[in-house]
Amino acid sequence: MIPSKSKIDKAGVAFAKDQFQTIEDLIELEDVFDQYRKAHLQPLSETTLELQNWLTGYKTDYYIAQRLKRKPQIIRKLNRLSVRLTQLQDIGGCRIIVEKNSDVDQLLAFLETKVESQKTISIERVTDYRPKGRDDTGYRALHILLSRSGYKLELQIRSRIQHYWAESIERTSVIYGYHLKEGEGDPSVIKYFKSLSNAFYEIESGREPSAQHRLEIDRLREASEKIIEASDRGRVFDSYVNEDIIKVLTEKESRNPAPINNWIIVFDWNTGAFVSWDIVGRSPDEAIAAYVKYEKNFPVEKSYEVVLIGSSKVATVRKTHSHYFGIDSYDKILENFDESIIGFSSKMDIDVGARQILLKLHTKHFWGKKPVAQSTLKNHFCQNVLTFESSLESLIARKFVIRETANGPVSLNVKMRSEIEQYL
Repeated sequence: MIPSKSKIDKAGVAFAKDQFQTIEDLIELEDVFDQYRKAHLQPLSETTLELQNWLTGYKTDYYIAQRLKRKPQIIRKLNRLSVRLTQLQDIGGCRIIVEKNSDVDQLLAFLETKVESQKTISIERVTDYRPKGRDDTGYRALHILLSRSGYKLELQIRSRIQHYWAESIERTSVIYGYHLKEGEGDPSVIKYFKSLSNAFYEIESGREPSAQHRLEIDRLREASEKIIEASDRGRVFDSYVNEDIIKVLTEKESRNPAPINNWIIVFDWNTGAFVSWDIVGRSPDEAIAAYVKYEKNFPVEKSYEVVLIGSSKVATVRKTHSHYFGIDSYDKILENFDESIIGFSSKMDIDVGARQILLKLHTKHFWGKKPVAQSTLKNHFCQNVLTFESSLESLIARKFVIRETANGPVSLNVKMRSEIEQYL
């Protein structure tokens, strides 16, 4: 049984405003809070599956994933907007990433036609944040408010460059210690992201940003780096991603075949590494029970992030939630304009360890006929690259690195110099 609307709103007040009478009352309201959040999972999963079914054979490439909003996010939003819990319309959310901004428009028209042909899902509202950018941050995406079985669900559609910007500001928010997309933090840092977003919009509109605009981005970037460096919050400097984790999870997923699986991801922003990544299936009861347990065991106050994500393929999460997959080092937190353009098109398809290996080979001038022994590279130059073996193999597969025999010395491929230097 779903609790009454008044009870649900009372639970929202208890957590957002710390207004409750006794500990027993708080425990009861926490259960109400979790029950209400859980109630969104079934209609959300059904909607995601319906969208996947509609998109079968759709000509444009896309990635799709769903998520239930995290409890800390819900509480912050209740306080920021001064609304009731039952008024929130994005507790259940779905994200589709397409290649270009024009693809966003085409997909919207396609979905509107599909919705008109059935009665299960309805479109309540379409909000386009792309032309002007939302608020003072510059966030751009198309938001569609859907209704299913009495629940409001939010569908976000982003182009790759809009998604790259959104993931960059999410990653920087954790490093900085302020929720930049919510307007927290120094105005100069927020202004940098807004200026970068405006430049990306110019490019997607077929226009070249002016030289003055490019210089403004670099000036704001330099100022923002100093502000973030001086911050006493966050303090995340490095991260790595073990490429083998995707292989292991893909194998695990193959043993649990389903149109869509729910995954509990625990990310430790203190170390920049995954603590856990467990499959919990489609059952709302099972998924929300695991979600609540992990949220309690890995609190946000200790810089853990617990996320419940649903996707048809685990590898899709790397595309839809890419901010877990690549903080290189502190001096690359914010990028100059040209690096940002390169970043959105390439950074998502090579892991941090691989870039560290490329950088070391490049700085030591190990090109072509001047190779280095793998053992020397691993133990002397790249001792901090925790994913050395898998990252090196990925570079060899891309032909960025040359190796004559399995354990032989390696060097950078001179013929791939321009491509390699883009990643650096």
